Amino acid sequence: MDNFEKARLTFLGTGTSQGVPMIGCDCSVCTSNDFKDNRLRSSALLEINGLTIVIDAGPDFRQQLLKAKVKRIDAVLLTHEHKDHTGGLDDIRAFNYLTRKAVPVYCEQRVAESLKREYSYAFSEHKYPGAPEFDIRIIDEVPFKIESLIDKSKNVEIIPLRAYHYKLPVLGFRIGKIGYITDANRIEEDTFSKLKALNVFVINTVRREKHISHFSLSEAIDVIKRVDAKSSYLTHLSHQIGTHKELSESLPNNVYAAYDTLIVEG
Repeated sequence: MDNFEKARLTFLGTGTSQGVPMIGCDCSVCTSNDFKDNRLRSSALLEINGLTIVIDAGPDFRQQLLKAKVKRIDAVLLTHEHKDHTGGLDDIRAFNYLTRKAVPVYCEQRVAESLKREYSYAFSEHKYPGAPEFDIRIIDEVPFKIESLIDKSKNVEIIPLRAYHYKLPVLGFRIGKIGYITDANRIEEDTFSKLKALNVFVINTVRREKHISHFSLSEAIDVIKRVDAKSSYLTHLSHQIGTHKELSESLPNNVYAAYDTLIVEG
């Protein structure tokens, strides 16, 4: 782990499946004037060792990439198949056009099958001109390497992290000294051994009360204490958890509420 350059993590989105503000809601969070309370669907951008990697590509993907001024992507990592994490993959077409290459998409076999159903036009025998080009690469819990699409001498090791979103197996990822897990309410015991000596740890929570498929705030804090990273960030935040200011004021030392466009180094 010591051979990695310092990485830069940008939170492209920190919201739940409905985002914040939520359609039709007039609560104090959804009507807040603080930009930190505008939460697009959860996604992250990681720049490390000369590579640019995206974790998840939900329905707000295009808007997020434009806001972050992303010029290229070496790979997309998918945590699971839910629409709020895969619904923007059609916008990979822009990178297909710019690079004349298919974009590598790393995911589990089950997720790949879901993509083939959701984006059938991208996998058909006779493709419609301009359809997105996915280079699907099947992963499991075994570490793997991603190479730069521009300079093959540059690469980075990815360590998958097994967790569960209710009964659905999902993957988080360790990249260098950064660990990222979203959409989980249970983490496999062996996963904790892969989360040692982190500079940055990202974990999901949607609200303070218990939830069927996500960590509650107190549960997420318990995980954070066990991982004991130098700094930890909460993502996948719903309007039920309160404003960014309210949440931030209630957190322990070195634990932070993430917000869209936040950049951290790790």
